[in-house]
Amino acid sequence: MDHPLTPAASQTREAAGSRPDADDVPRVVLTCSRPPAPTPPPLSARRVVIQLLVALGVVLVVVGALGSFAAQRLAEREAVNDAAVTADVLAEAVITPALSDALLAGDALALGAVDTVVRDRVLGEQVVRVKLWAPDGTVVYADEPQLVGRRFALSANQREALAQPRTTAEVSDLSESENEFEQGSRLLEVYRPVWTPGGRELLFETYTAYDTVTTRAGQLWRGFAGVTVSSMLLLVVLMAPMLVRLLRRLEEAQRQRERVLERTVEASDAERRRIAGTLHDGPVQELVATSFAAAGAAERASAHGYAALAGELRVLAAAVRANVGVLRSLLVDIYPPSLAGAGLASALADLAASTAGRGVQLDLDLDLAADLGLAQDEERLVYRVTQETLRNAATHAAPCRARVRLSREAGLVVLEVLDDGPGFDLSVLDGPREGHLGLRVLIDLAADAGAELAVASAPGRGTRWRLALPPAAVPA
Repeated sequence: MDHPLTPAASQTREAAGSRPDADDVPRVVLTCSRPPAPTPPPLSARRVVIQLLVALGVVLVVVGALGSFAAQRLAEREAVNDAAVTADVLAEAVITPALSDALLAGDALALGAVDTVVRDRVLGEQVVRVKLWAPDGTVVYADEPQLVGRRFALSANQREALAQPRTTAEVSDLSESENEFEQGSRLLEVYRPVWTPGGRELLFETYTAYDTVTTRAGQLWRGFAGVTVSSMLLLVVLMAPMLVRLLRRLEEAQRQRERVLERTVEASDAERRRIAGTLHDGPVQELVATSFAAAGAAERASAHGYAALAGELRVLAAAVRANVGVLRSLLVDIYPPSLAGAGLASALADLAASTAGRGVQLDLDLDLAADLGLAQDEERLVYRVTQETLRNAATHAAPCRARVRLSREAGLVVLEVLDDGPGFDLSVLDGPREGHLGLRVLIDLAADAGAELAVASAPGRGTRWRLALPPAAVPA
């Protein structure tokens, strides 16, 4: 991994032999730790059925509430219309024949005649109050004697019913002073004009019990609920076979997806093994043979007195051996066999051995590596970060001393890679230049895993990389 350094010979060697540490150097966090995205639970037919039943219950509750409200409004409208029709019939057939002009003058006989008719033929379970109003708001008759003769302000609807003769029905507001003797919280109020034999206009008003609304609303709601519930149950019965088939197809599709993912991973590993095997058995072996042939030719040329040619052949042999070493390191990078076979500790040990030949004196602190319980993805991430940071140390800080430490801290699995090389100025991370491929790769790998990657460095103070895997990804 490339990062710009401030090469100074004295700084490069200043910390040689000392403990590689950069704890007192400000640390820059390159990626933020975050919990991994939750994996959706596997599809379960039982869970889908339960969710469907819960949704059905919610729909029934909502529809029931809306139906109850609609039934109440419809029943109220029907009851108001019925009360208006009843009031019209009573006004024409019962009240008007009993009226006389003397009623307006407060004649006791006229008042008694109307009261007899009202109590015998009007009042009952439905009609609970009757009033006759004069146009000025005086109550000329009421079945409640305490109201007779009292004067109240007529409402706008009452005045309109007198001005434009018609029947008006509504739910009564019992908070008005004229209703002080009414019982209950709501009544149906109907009023319409009537006329005495002499043509004097009066306002006939009846109050009907609201119980009829409640009874009718219950009837409507039960009918509506019966139709709704039976329709939804029928819909569930009709959809059940289709739902079962769909669930089976989804389960099969999920199993196929899992198999495809497994095969993809296996194919990736197999392809890397094939590439590594091809390189090892082909170019690497041929280069080894070439190095031996060049070394033998150098010896023969030296024996025949061709010293210059022998020197060139030895240089060629050394270059070939160096390339063999590079290829073998590349093979370990492509497919570290010990990571899958012997585990993370063994793979890191092999990585340390390959790094030692590059001028890096490496110490491993892996006492807990076997007990961390990392998943394969986390092990690959730890290995890759270690690999990149050590390669960086070998490229820019060698010869130097480095240390790899893997431990658990406060529930986190923490990887630290320290070197006592020349270090670099962290301000360059504010605007990374082209070519820092290794740094970008590390940042992407850590970000994809939801891990925190941080670096602490300064000129002459070495470099310290820190990778912290999130708690959700680390077994307790």
